[in-house]
Amino acid sequence: MAKKRLQKKREAARAASARIETQKKEALKVETKKIEPLKVETKKVEPVKVETRKVEPVKVETKKIEPVKVETRKIEPVKVETRKVEAPRVEAASPVPEIPVRNDDGIYKERLSHHLDELKWLYCELYQDNPYVTTHLNDLLKVLKKFYDMRDNELKASDIRREKSPGWFKHNDLTGMMMYVDAFSGNLSGLESRLDYIQECNVNYLHLMPLLETPKGRSDGGYAVSDFRMIRKDLGTMDDFAHLTSECHKRGISVCLDFVMNHTSEDHEWAKRARNGEKEYQDRYFFFDNFDIPSMYEQTCPEVFPTTAPGNFTWQEDIHKHVMTTFYPYQWDLNYRNPIVLNEMIFNMLYLANQGVDIVRLDAVPYIWKQLGTTCRNLPQVHTIVRIMRMITEIVCPGVLLLGEVVMAPDKVVPYFGTGEKPECHLLYNVTTMASTWHTVATRDVSLLRRQIDILSELPHDYVFQNYLRCHDDIGWGLDYDYLANFGIQEVPHKKYLNDFLTGKYPDSFARGELYNDDPRLGDARLCGTTASLCGIERFGFEGNQEGIDRAVRYDITLHAFMLSQSGIPVIYSGDEIGQVNDYTYKDDPDKSADSRNLHRGDFHWELTENRHNPDTVQGKLFPALGKLEQIRACHSVFNSDVAFHTIETWNKSILAIVRENDDEKFIGIFNFSENDGVAWIDEHDGTYTDLISGKELEAKGVQIPAFGFCWLYRNK
Repeated sequence: MAKKRLQKKREAARAASARIETQKKEALKVETKKIEPLKVETKKVEPVKVETRKVEPVKVETKKIEPVKVETRKIEPVKVETRKVEAPRVEAASPVPEIPVRNDDGIYKERLSHHLDELKWLYCELYQDNPYVTTHLNDLLKVLKKFYDMRDNELKASDIRREKSPGWFKHNDLTGMMMYVDAFSGNLSGLESRLDYIQECNVNYLHLMPLLETPKGRSDGGYAVSDFRMIRKDLGTMDDFAHLTSECHKRGISVCLDFVMNHTSEDHEWAKRARNGEKEYQDRYFFFDNFDIPSMYEQTCPEVFPTTAPGNFTWQEDIHKHVMTTFYPYQWDLNYRNPIVLNEMIFNMLYLANQGVDIVRLDAVPYIWKQLGTTCRNLPQVHTIVRIMRMITEIVCPGVLLLGEVVMAPDKVVPYFGTGEKPECHLLYNVTTMASTWHTVATRDVSLLRRQIDILSELPHDYVFQNYLRCHDDIGWGLDYDYLANFGIQEVPHKKYLNDFLTGKYPDSFARGELYNDDPRLGDARLCGTTASLCGIERFGFEGNQEGIDRAVRYDITLHAFMLSQSGIPVIYSGDEIGQVNDYTYKDDPDKSADSRNLHRGDFHWELTENRHNPDTVQGKLFPALGKLEQIRACHSVFNSDVAFHTIETWNKSILAIVRENDDEKFIGIFNFSENDGVAWIDEHDGTYTDLISGKELEAKGVQIPAFGFCWLYRNK
């Protein structure tokens, strides 16, 4: 009996041992199965090779090689997370180099699912009359995924970072500069070699004016694009551009590029094929056999350039058709009623985004939808298209911002932000404040400017404007004439006064500018000139009047201080930091002489930068002063875009005061637009302030401001 019991125990032990072995083997099998997904992730690399063959952009693929090193380094955070959850497994899996940093397909699907229903709905509503709308929508969605797959690892990583901090562009640490590459540095490689100077200017947001392929002599300053995927040959190649953006990103500099939506050059491939009679491409523009329908458009559609390019249509003698040309005759308007046009232009935008563009400037966006019986401006379909583009960037490249060029009054501009639930543009130009600033320079009366700022202060603080004194374009006088009428000011004579003063025709004017598209009948001429020339640096410099120069430099600094005090992103025009004056040599160039905007688009004078550390020169006074203002602004959260602001009464018609305040800081900027010393009769009862420029302490009561001077008062709560 004892032997039988012993035998049963041994058999039970063997059975238990067998079960344990079986369990171990099964456990091992489970572990083995868990490793298999790594092989699947490894296979995800293959579509990149396929895309290279299908989509052609070898240049993009070339750019993609470099970020692999970055991605390898970025594996570490994943190891940290894994160790926290399942430390033993990390040690076993860590030697496998194919472990992905992120699940790209999963990320894309999540972004797409978030917007897909609205995207489909808006697209189908926009093209509800097109029998092939579903086909075009599916084509769009398929190619979006391809552009996402082509987007390099470094840019995808940036997208994720910016998604986690969606207000990254609303902080006070952004300072922009806009420039023409050829004028600044000759070409893209030259610009890359000048990035140290860009950073010395405290710039981390670089707006490069149009640099895509355009026909010589018919470029409209780069806005007549003949190839959306090719850089002008004199500037370099798309590889050079991609390398430049990569270098900028390493330095923390975001890059902005124009995207011309409304039209193409007549030299674009689509236009050439349309001219050759291919109906598919004629349908991408607005062609008419006679002037019957164009004449109906002309009844309600205003002229953009009534003097230099009257009308909205151009007769093409070689094909005996009229084509719509809202701007210049060589710029053919695109027909966004055709879904192929929208799809292809979105693909062009994404191609540029994949070259490293951080901010896409949507040029002339209010004009893109045409409809008989309307002004062909700001139509509801425009907002539908911009909303579609916003969703597509959030799906494919959410680190990219849309900057809308909407040169209109605030009530026309604001809708382009969209709503909180359905946003459109991230940024818009603050055109009206810019124009109102130069109105104030000419009148010495701040009432209109104060009204403009108060209107902006009532807008949601999520709205971010791009602020500037000067840009590549002219200054148009789209002011609030209903308000000015309260003071007996009439539009046409007032425009004439502004232009006379700022072109130096008015007695004792210090400004030196020129008119653009002068239309005496409407008094609707626009103004050209650099900031320095409009402030008096040109006039007094040529006269050798040192007192006048000092006063003009002080005014130049004051205007920039005012611009830097506004809510949004400040952008300086290249050359303003060294007080560069008008360049009249454009009149000797037959390709430029007809366009007076070239007055302020001259070559950058590098020899002047050598004076920036010499306090006895214009550059030595201006450059460090602007640099100090920019550095101060970057140090104080009170300059964030979402901080509340308002104006206060100064009881002096030539002095403006702006208050910005958050929970920690309070700022009062005071600006004198008069050639006489004055007092800002403010009366703030909340303690002692520090003058951020001089460091002096004072109360914010009865503050003395020198002629054309300013004061930045600050209090830490």
